[in-house]
Amino acid sequence: MDGMFDFAKTWELISELDSVRIALIAAAVLGLLAGMLGPLIVMRRMSFAVHGTSELAFTGAAGALLLGVGVEYGALAGAVAAALLLGILGIRDADRDSVIGVILSFGLGMGVLLLSFYKGRSANKFGILTGQIITVDSTNLTALVISAAAVLAVLAMIYRPLLFASVDRSVAEARGVPVKTLTVLFSLLVGVATALSVQVVGSLLVVALMVTPAAAAARVTASPLRATVLSVVFAEVAALGGIVLSLAPGLPVSAFVTSISFLIYLVCRVIAWVRDRRRGVRTSPVEAAPVPVG
Repeated sequence: MDGMFDFAKTWELISELDSVRIALIAAAVLGLLAGMLGPLIVMRRMSFAVHGTSELAFTGAAGALLLGVGVEYGALAGAVAAALLLGILGIRDADRDSVIGVILSFGLGMGVLLLSFYKGRSANKFGILTGQIITVDSTNLTALVISAAAVLAVLAMIYRPLLFASVDRSVAEARGVPVKTLTVLFSLLVGVATALSVQVVGSLLVVALMVTPAAAAARVTASPLRATVLSVVFAEVAALGGIVLSLAPGLPVSAFVTSISFLIYLVCRVIAWVRDRRRGVRTSPVEAAPVPVG
């Protein structure tokens, strides 16, 4: 515990190691990506879907590790497959939870099986579960930036109809919005973002980066624009702060990312509770989702 807050050592590692600086850039990119997608994930009640997608990303990464190829490619393939399955099979609200549960359990079981066949370093297995962003090199960073830019570009093109469909699906369908197509496409974007986020927090805790910042933002504002801005800020603080705090003690990044995210969420819950008490409004136990105003 003595080295937990050794800021001199932390600065030394940041200033001297290229790998640490690359990791911080990668975390910043992922924070932006997670923060942009998060409010829509919360609004569409897809938090459980993110967890299910991460489990198939874990399966893909385990398979890639067994085959001796880059785990990031395996994670991406698994997450995209999960996203497509969730988007196609879980279009109906009544089917969504059961479909996610089926995919999640299958992905976790297959991932454990594949890891049991792997006879290499145990640290590689552990990294899939808890993240290994410090291993990102310049080539991985380039691929990550390109993938994140592609996701954000597609999100920008479909954002308005997607937001409309997220707020009121039945009205959007009546207005001719291709709701089913948007559902599959957004699931695909979430799958790619989930696979990329696995590098920071691992497959088991990816919800901390993809969902928790947005859930915190939804507690303090009902505006989609403000919720997105706050979600990005919260995700960046969690991702970058998690890496910085993990450097000196040499502990897993995921522990700090999840702790910071949870602390932010608790603070936002307290802010919302104080605000509602002043207004004489009873706080709903159901997670608030941002909706358009004015």
